[in-house]
Amino acid sequence: MTTLKVGDSAPNFSAIDESGNNHSLSDFKGKKLILFFYPKASTPGCTNEACNLRDNYKELQEKGYEILGVSADSAKRQSNFKNKYEFPFPLLADEEKEVINAFGIWGPKKFMGKEYDGIHRTTFVINENGILDQVITKVKTKDHAAQILNN
Repeated sequence: MTTLKVGDSAPNFSAIDESGNNHSLSDFKGKKLILFFYPKASTPGCTNEACNLRDNYKELQEKGYEILGVSADSAKRQSNFKNKYEFPFPLLADEEKEVINAFGIWGPKKFMGKEYDGIHRTTFVINENGILDQVITKVKTKDHAAQILNN
């Protein structure tokens, strides 16, 4: 699990999205950024989470938020996920896990009695100055936008 906490500077990052466009922390200077990490595109929990952010995108934008999704999926898989559900925000294809490791969310997990390494579903809300305003480790996939907005 991440050791980052509210008040810490967000780690600098740079990665490509589903269309091959590069995104860096510096692109969001002066803006609020929701950086949500999810285990795998097109799985039920990840779909619920991303669709909830999509469905509340207008309200999040009105509050000044930009959104980036991140997983270790390939750009092609991210593109398919984005197109299928019509997400209005980029999805970073972090196959080398550089952003994932920078935020410290790769580690041991348990599912149905099996242990394996994977992405811990975590959302970081970064303010206009690159400081973490929220670190959400217990993501409610079907009500995630409310978690962000009501904090």
